Amino acid sequence: MINTSALREKPTLTGERVHLVPLGPEHTDAYFTAGLDEEVRRLTGTHRHLTYAEAREWCATRAGSTDRLDLAILAPGDGRYLGELSVYAVAAENESAGYRIALSAIEFTGQGLGREATQLVLEYAFEHIGLHRVWLHVYAFNMRAIAVYRSCGFSVEGRMRDSLLWEGRRHDELLMGVLRSGFRRS
Repeated sequence: MINTSALREKPTLTGERVHLVPLGPEHTDAYFTAGLDEEVRRLTGTHRHLTYAEAREWCATRAGSTDRLDLAILAPGDGRYLGELSVYAVAAENESAGYRIALSAIEFTGQGLGREATQLVLEYAFEHIGLHRVWLHVYAFNMRAIAVYRSCGFSVEGRMRDSLLWEGRRHDELLMGVLRSGFRRS
């Protein structure tokens, strides 16, 4: 049985390199700007640009969402916006949920920020929400993200062939999952 109040009570999670806080209206400008970065869009397979109004509405409504977690990833020292992540598609009856993370610029990759944010949110998902399984989708060309997910205990569970068409090329999408018993803390 999962603890649904852990989804309603938006946590603040702190690590050495990242600070996770509830995504809110104060993050609108940075959230919108991150969606304009072409490499971030390629890595997430996002073809469509959000309008500023859509970004503002999304950020403004996250606190009221009771069936998912949407957190901003901030630098602990200066509060700079580094990206965002979500625990979504929570299936209480199966004690499982989806996970996604997007750093806001390529300059933030390779520093362990995504790994630490993922470990923090997985610990919260397993220990506080009470999930048994967390799954995600990642494109097969995103080797850096796949390595991070593996280091946190995720395993490849399936492959969706040619699921992304990007600039005339087709790419496979991987389904990865981690069980509470397989989660690796650093």
